[in-house]
Amino acid sequence: MNLMRTAMLLAFMTALFMGVGYLIGGQSGMLIALVVAAGMNFFSYWNSDRMVLSAYNAQEIDERNAPEFYGIIRDLSKNAGLPMPRVYLYDSPQPNAFATGRNPENAAVAASTGLLRALTPQEVAGVMAHELAHVQNRDTLTMTITATLAGAISMLGNFAFIFGGNRNNNNNPFGAIGVIIAMIVAPLAAMLVQMAISRTREYSADRRGAEICGNPLWLASALAKIAGAAQHIHNDDAERNPATAHMFIINPLSGERMDNLFSTHPNTENRIAALQRMAQENRPASTPTPQADTAVRKSRSVPPTGWGRGNSQPPKGPWS
Repeated sequence: MNLMRTAMLLAFMTALFMGVGYLIGGQSGMLIALVVAAGMNFFSYWNSDRMVLSAYNAQEIDERNAPEFYGIIRDLSKNAGLPMPRVYLYDSPQPNAFATGRNPENAAVAASTGLLRALTPQEVAGVMAHELAHVQNRDTLTMTITATLAGAISMLGNFAFIFGGNRNNNNNPFGAIGVIIAMIVAPLAAMLVQMAISRTREYSADRRGAEICGNPLWLASALAKIAGAAQHIHNDDAERNPATAHMFIINPLSGERMDNLFSTHPNTENRIAALQRMAQENRPASTPTPQADTAVRKSRSVPPTGWGRGNSQPPKGPWS
């Protein structure tokens, strides 16, 4: 159902883009819009990962300089049946993470230094399993195309403002009404569709991520901590690049709680509740249900990386 909904929303976004082109320039404008959309999507397909990682000054790490974190990703990738992605860290006190790349064979996952400081190893496993779920579901490509189309529609809206108001423009079949639709209605609709697609994919990634890491409560606990920290810790890079907000596990922008209608992510409490229901469904009937924040500390089942076994303390990592 989520896949079908996403496909329908993407089809609507493409039709909207071509419709704006038609409003501005008639049939020739629609064809030009189609060519521009194809070119932008081609460029995004090959270069989106490099652009995003560069925007956050993310540094690639390996088993030598971050063995604990790298080990988490390696084991989770095996659990998911995925190729090992490139692994990055970016310097930010706000705990957060994202995935990028055009397909599982060319994927990258990135976490902030704040994430590794604030979360337990099990919670880190839950977060990175969520990001690997995005890779496995090819959400990284879907959201790249969506963001590109939304940006292109906004760009066409600006063109409509500059050129569409010319009374001598005979290519605009709808006159002033067409200009208003292209300038205001179409970009707003594109933004709402982009957000709807993002919210749909987050629920799917939560469920699949819980399956990959083996414990839905690890991810539930991590979401609660990240959402709480995001309210108080500013992310300067995200504020400079708001178009990337949909990529993160929790919206990194300071204004993300303005209105649910304009949120790129589902309500965090709803996501946690869904994960807790998932844990309840998988729990034997005779076992009491633990709370998300205590399950991480008491669980004896952790990703096979050496973290959290016995009385050992989580490593602080190479950045401390």
